[in-house]
Amino acid sequence: MASDNENPLSKRQKVQSAEVGTEILKALAELAPATSLSRLAEHVGMPASKVHRYLQALIASGFAEQDPATSHYGLGQAALFVGLAAIGRLDVIRIAAPRLAELRDELNETCFLAVWGNRGPAVVHVEQAARAVTLVTQVGSVLPLLGSSTGQVFQAFLPERETALLRQVELGETAAAQAEALAVQEAQIRASGLQHVHGLLMQGVNALSVPVFATGSRLAGVITVVGTAPGFQAEPEGPQARRLVQVAEAISARMGGQRPS
Repeated sequence: MASDNENPLSKRQKVQSAEVGTEILKALAELAPATSLSRLAEHVGMPASKVHRYLQALIASGFAEQDPATSHYGLGQAALFVGLAAIGRLDVIRIAAPRLAELRDELNETCFLAVWGNRGPAVVHVEQAARAVTLVTQVGSVLPLLGSSTGQVFQAFLPERETALLRQVELGETAAAQAEALAVQEAQIRASGLQHVHGLLMQGVNALSVPVFATGSRLAGVITVVGTAPGFQAEPEGPQARRLVQVAEAISARMGGQRPS
């Protein structure tokens, strides 16, 4: 352990050294899966000799590794372990909540987040507007898969095996007859990244829903703005929809994800 009387210059040098090492680690991540020494040095704006010294220290600690066949550098097992631990700490509710509060204040409409539960889309966080639509936006509410904009987004982006049973229950004997229409709807939602409904779940209640993604383009949840007509029109190309998409993209970016192309 360092003494309280440690030379201030030495402490500053250690901090600076840690900062340089962190920058090189970030660059290795940005240039993943592997990069040459010259490209890495150019990327961080440092002399190759300096970068090489730091790389040797990172390799010794397991945070970097060098491919013996190509001499290229990449992240090591220790860096991957830290990255996975950070991913595991990401909480879609924690990340989405403040952004939904801002969106609620901006639009003056109720905004909520739903995640996929064992019974379908479950509301896990709600930011209520003054004219709240409480009947469909209480925490713990389970929304229909095909009878809500939220559920339809889950249907479009989740693997078929995840939604098949619930879809069959909701459609019953009409499943085969509606298969083609559902396929068209899913394709439209995946292409636009947005679903809008007017009075589907409840008469006079309109909604806009957008997916949010985590690492690997994994669907983490769906955020929805819901309100009553005629005040809230839920136009798919209107300013409210554009703002909702921006918020969803910001949440996804914070979680290291993006909508699959």
